Amino acid sequence: MLVAAAVCPNPPLIVPSLAGEAAGELDPLRAACAAAVAVLHSASPDLVAVVGGAETGRVYPPSAAGTLRPWGGDVTVGSGAPVLPLSLTIGRWLLSTSKVPLHLEALRHDTPPDGCRAVAQRVGELAGRVALLVMGDGSARLTEKSPGYLHPGAAAYAERMEAALVGGRTAELDPDEAAEMWAAGRAAFQTLPAWPFDLLYADAPYGVAYYVTAATAP
Repeated sequence: MLVAAAVCPNPPLIVPSLAGEAAGELDPLRAACAAAVAVLHSASPDLVAVVGGAETGRVYPPSAAGTLRPWGGDVTVGSGAPVLPLSLTIGRWLLSTSKVPLHLEALRHDTPPDGCRAVAQRVGELAGRVALLVMGDGSARLTEKSPGYLHPGAAAYAERMEAALVGGRTAELDPDEAAEMWAAGRAAFQTLPAWPFDLLYADAPYGVAYYVTAATAP
């Protein structure tokens, strides 16, 4: 049974050692992510399921490792050879002090909504009390320096995505529009339950929309 859920973004620079002298720029984001993780743990879960977008869908062993070396940081989480995609690597990093068992699952960025719902249902049945940590970013087309360059509709889209996340209406997100807006977190976001969520953070410090939300089961 799903007892809590949260959303966090997965920029490599959230790890202070990668950001260097600019680490302070993301202090509010780190604090919000810590608060979201605290909400998950407040529900006393038997399992924390981490779901994030990737090029390939896969369930990983709980001990699977991820590394940030491709982004210039000598940071590795988990054990064994690094295999986790960025989203799950950052998720593991956020949960590095957690003692709760993990489920690690990558979801293809282009997974259709019904596939996302199927993952959500299956993950919610993995343990008696499951907390869900969803890793994903919003639109990467908000400014001329964004990874996807500026799209004239991106600002309005970012606001609508924020409203969908807070209102538990991520089922409304259209895959084609998300792809146009470079919203890589769309599929992962559609595994969230239809609950009201508290918004802990919403900003675009590097031209990419980052959201942090959290909720316990109503």
